[in-house]
Amino acid sequence: MKIDIKRIDTGEDEVILRYKELTPKVKRILDALNGENNRLLARKDDKQVVVDTGDILYIESVDDKTFAYTEGDVVRVDNTLQGITEELDDIKFFRCSKSMIINVDKVRVLKSLSSNRIDATLENGEHILISRTYASDFRKLLKGGAPRE
Repeated sequence: MKIDIKRIDTGEDEVILRYKELTPKVKRILDALNGENNRLLARKDDKQVVVDTGDILYIESVDDKTFAYTEGDVVRVDNTLQGITEELDDIKFFRCSKSMIINVDKVRVLKSLSSNRIDATLENGEHILISRTYASDFRKLLKGGAPRE
């Protein structure tokens, strides 16, 4: 994908996106430009709630149920991790294990562990292990590269 970015001194901001086919990557860019996928529909105490994705620390699957964790709340999401991964912004959220997705923006400290794993400390002090299967892709993401597509 070719990217052309120009800073202007006057006039209105403008974004032009040209594509041959509406691929998932192009759709994610369009959604981000339109401000979509910034919220996730969830359940708490038998009520539907809307969670701002920017507030999510991580999303975890436990016993075939999916939960989103924020600084002070846990809500149940009616979707699988795979479904959520497809919905969310690939740059901000990263699949760090078979049962978990983390918000990369909420990671504060990283520590390399044996067996090529990574201990990620989140803003709230919680430690999340990034499994060796996903660790190399996480390192690529942090260096500005794209993880596996």
